[in-house]
Amino acid sequence: MTFLISNPIYKRRKSKKLFVGNVTIGGDAPVVIQSMTTSDTRDAEATLKQINELYEAGCEIVRVAVPDKEAASKLGEIKKRSPIPLISDIHFDWRLALEAINQGVDALRLNPGNIGEHQRVKDVVKAAKERQTPIRIGVNAGSLDAKWGEKFGADRVHEAMVASALEHIKILEDLDFDLIKVSLKASDVPVMLEAYRLMANKIDYPLHLGVTEAGTPKGGTIKSCVGIGALLAEGIGDTIRVSLTGDPVTEIEVAKGILKSLGLKQEGLNLVSCPSCGRMELNGFEEMAKTIEEKLKNLKKPITVAVMGCVVNGPGESKAADIGIAGGNGKGVIYKKGEVFKVLPEDQLLDALLTEIDIMVNEPVSVG
Repeated sequence: MTFLISNPIYKRRKSKKLFVGNVTIGGDAPVVIQSMTTSDTRDAEATLKQINELYEAGCEIVRVAVPDKEAASKLGEIKKRSPIPLISDIHFDWRLALEAINQGVDALRLNPGNIGEHQRVKDVVKAAKERQTPIRIGVNAGSLDAKWGEKFGADRVHEAMVASALEHIKILEDLDFDLIKVSLKASDVPVMLEAYRLMANKIDYPLHLGVTEAGTPKGGTIKSCVGIGALLAEGIGDTIRVSLTGDPVTEIEVAKGILKSLGLKQEGLNLVSCPSCGRMELNGFEEMAKTIEEKLKNLKKPITVAVMGCVVNGPGESKAADIGIAGGNGKGVIYKKGEVFKVLPEDQLLDALLTEIDIMVNEPVSVG
């Protein structure tokens, strides 16, 4: 299987289409943002609270941990009240997988080779097939079976990951099951990149991208942007999850930023602001940019806003935006749709800009 890369419009790798609840994965569907709750799934109310927070931030699919029977028993209630499709995260215990399917989850995260004897696998796959419940095979570099490490060695971890995933895929395919999504995550970005690139040319199942255990919001964001962004720019990837320590809502903000920066998501604020170099002559420029970003962080309608503090690059960037400022020497020009709209003293620019942005985002879309 081969695929082409074009720039700046990325030709997506062709993948099979499947459905996780009402969300389309693969095919020609947009890249989907996923996250995972950090709450105790046995506490349904706490889990639903976090799911709703993720949904409000822009999460489209959510995964929950299912460590025991009590957690599994709460999945039906959570699924019924969740605003987005629910994936259960199952490890080792086939009975939890069966209960999750029975509770009506939209998908499983499950490696079939890790749940015991073949009959158990058959029982889980039979139930998943009857309910049309997709299964994501998730291989992580840090938890590879020792046999693959021995076979491929430390310098070929990406090959070991792919071999492990293909083994799990074959188990499902041999049982005539193909509602499959695959992930090959590593905390080492080069390993993760090579694993996905290798797998992308071996299968046509949808790929779920992520740098696992990426770290804190600062360091983990950098790793995730490099790893996930590089693959998306090559046309690889159908769903993404940014794995950060702490509040998972932050993961959604980063994921949306990755997609928007590549032109793969047309939603919300695209802020263009200069790096405040020595040419900057607009007082309060940094606070102005931060205020706009904060006030528009939950905006759904796409809008590009430029906040530029000098007369060199400022006019060009502001004209290219939907609305923007180019300032200097105590005053600034507000550009709207490429034209000069107002010239104001610098202390009036922010309020005037926010007023005009509010008008723009609330104006009805013209038809015909």
